Amino acid sequence: VQLQASGGGVVQAGGSLRLSCQISGLPERFDSLNWFREVSGMQRRLIAAVESGGAVHYGDSMKGRVTISRDKIKGVLYLQMNDLKPDDTAVYFCNLQAGNSYSPNYNHWGRGTLVTVSS
Repeated sequence: VQLQASGGGVVQAGGSLRLSCQISGLPERFDSLNWFREVSGMQRRLIAAVESGGAVHYGDSMKGRVTISRDKIKGVLYLQMNDLKPDDTAVYFCNLQAGNSYSPNYNHWGRGTLVTVSS
């Protein structure tokens, strides 16, 4: 499995960005596709998740300002982010959770994409 996030950049507060994650080798059975973010020196936090069955969940930090979606044909996971705030500055990662949740291979990570929100 390979995941490649893109779409980060510098945006002014109040602006919008759409992140994309190209997914290769998605297994037929998986639990969820997710977006996390990591602020320097802090633990990665879940921003949004879409389960294999289509159910969507959002973390508290950006709820109401983000929308997760997936293009199954293109194999791309998206994160639309609106009304961005300086506190949203972070590296954003796409993530696949599949297999045994107790296995060290349960989480698959791609390279992150940096989002910088200027005030």
